[in-house]
Amino acid sequence: MLDPGHGGEDPGAIGQKNTYEKNVVLQIAKRIYNLIQKKPYMRVYMTRNKDVFVSLKDRIIKARRKKIDIFISIHTDSAKKKFVKGASVFSISRKEANIVAEKYYSNNYHFIENIIGIKKSNDEYIDHTIFDLIQNFSINESVKFGKQILNSLEKITDLHKKNIGQAGFAVLKAPEIPSILIEIAFISNLQEEKNLNNSIYQQKVAKAIFEGIEKYYLLNKKKYNH
Repeated sequence: MLDPGHGGEDPGAIGQKNTYEKNVVLQIAKRIYNLIQKKPYMRVYMTRNKDVFVSLKDRIIKARRKKIDIFISIHTDSAKKKFVKGASVFSISRKEANIVAEKYYSNNYHFIENIIGIKKSNDEYIDHTIFDLIQNFSINESVKFGKQILNSLEKITDLHKKNIGQAGFAVLKAPEIPSILIEIAFISNLQEEKNLNNSIYQQKVAKAIFEGIEKYYLLNKKKYNH
């Protein structure tokens, strides 16, 4: 699932030359979509394919309905210091993952049964153990996947963070879905804003992200051939 950030009344970050984050991330997501569609062994969806607002909750709901294997949220970064530049990739932090787990436990949420399709055992210890196993798998796969994307992006652009960042972004919190958030560039940096509006550069970024996706898939194809 490709998730172009923001949209509609939510423009996201705005560059010095009035470039809207919501527009450039949608353009790049569409380019990635087109590259993935050419591969018969992959299926691809988007949380939005036009300039509309989609809530953070609905983005996760769409991903669950399609029973996706990986979730990729696409954004641009922004900073007060206009010289800051480079791409970053984030997965959920362990602290935030623990908060998510506590929320599911305290609300007696029927996660195992309703989301995964495994009937609850009615043994709290067993159910929590299953939840932990699912969540830990998702976190580990997010990091593995994120590293492939980071390695691909490093070939075509500067990196703001050399390693996978840890964050608490809402779209990373589905405990059963390996998820990453990509900050393609700093829209607040004049040169990077210019690049983001360049169709050739957009295609280079899309291809780099696609190559990261494909490499991750090929390394794990036995797991995902279902």
